[in-house]
Amino acid sequence: MNPNNTQNSCSKLTAIIVAAGNGSRFGSDLPKQYNKIHGKTILRHTAEIFVSHRSISQIQIVIADGFQDLYAHAVAGLPKILPPVLGGSTRQESVYNALSKLSLSDNDFILIHDAARPCLSHTSLDEILLSLQKNKAVSLALPVTDTLRKAKDEIFQNIVDRNELYSMQTPQGFHFSVIKSAHEKFKGRNFTDDTALVTEMGIPVSLVLGARDNIKVTLPEDIIIAEKLLSPPLMTPRTGLGFDVHAFGDTAPTIRIGGVDIPHTHKLKGHSDADVLLHAITDALYGVIANGDIGSHFPPSNPDFKDKDSAYFLIDAVNAVQGRGGKITHIDTVIMCEVPKIAPYRQAIQSRVAEIIGLSASRISIKATTTEELGFTGRREGIAAQAIVTVMLPEDA
Repeated sequence: MNPNNTQNSCSKLTAIIVAAGNGSRFGSDLPKQYNKIHGKTILRHTAEIFVSHRSISQIQIVIADGFQDLYAHAVAGLPKILPPVLGGSTRQESVYNALSKLSLSDNDFILIHDAARPCLSHTSLDEILLSLQKNKAVSLALPVTDTLRKAKDEIFQNIVDRNELYSMQTPQGFHFSVIKSAHEKFKGRNFTDDTALVTEMGIPVSLVLGARDNIKVTLPEDIIIAEKLLSPPLMTPRTGLGFDVHAFGDTAPTIRIGGVDIPHTHKLKGHSDADVLLHAITDALYGVIANGDIGSHFPPSNPDFKDKDSAYFLIDAVNAVQGRGGKITHIDTVIMCEVPKIAPYRQAIQSRVAEIIGLSASRISIKATTTEELGFTGRREGIAAQAIVTVMLPEDA
């Protein structure tokens, strides 16, 4: 399934991550979401799931007062994250506080997820989004497989029929107007599950089959399971090569190279902003996962991409790599031109590329060369750029 097709083009997709609980059953001095698995907090593991999904527009995290510093460290450097919202005394109040901070259209999509579920898959996310195309409210859930019995005073009573019983999971998805109205109507009540509010309003909730791996870290022993599920896969290095060229076009006061506007006499000719360097890096990233090139993803025949900032294309390629579990480790580039001179702007270009990709500037090399007045670049007819990217990818990606 193509994640780009799981959301209405007119809908904005927001994820709310509820991280305001104190985790009393977990038995730790810290709330469980700030405990670490493989060197990262549970909250960061959870947030990265949504950050790396290309359909997610923004992420609203709800936290408890007094944990702002821990929270800031946990999400440092992650894109798409809105300023945090303080939670209430109950989960329902916390979700309502988040909904109240959002300015969305009625049919925009909302996903509400527990911070303590760090093992959610993109496959489950895609299934939720697909169901939201046809339903106002949906939830992941699993059929109950264990025998269920009631007990009183430590003595078993009657068996509960488990047929048609499901254990609820998150994320749960809603159209914004539906979940916002439900929370406003039942404000002050204490529902522990958002679908329960919607059901109380008479709106059906559609079932999306969840996964056993989508565990909720509640007790200390759950950490052991989560550690196994989140074990880093065996990674192997791959490289991708990108090359792009654009001719000089109309007269203009600046030319854009590497996301930086440099004083010059002409801009580059192209359907988008014709940023030759960002195009080369974008192609290299698509190449490393064998996923076509910039033209196949963003064809010049599509008017939507007219004069588009090439950072948009690069971000899509970065998301595609990260969606395969890839980690970009280094980018090496060469800009080939007689004019303009790149050296005075090298650091600015390096910083801008680092900002777009979310990588340290020390891992991005920006080089420039002339072609000794040979060829079309030597004749000052245009600019070429080449990029080589190094990415660590799971062996089976």
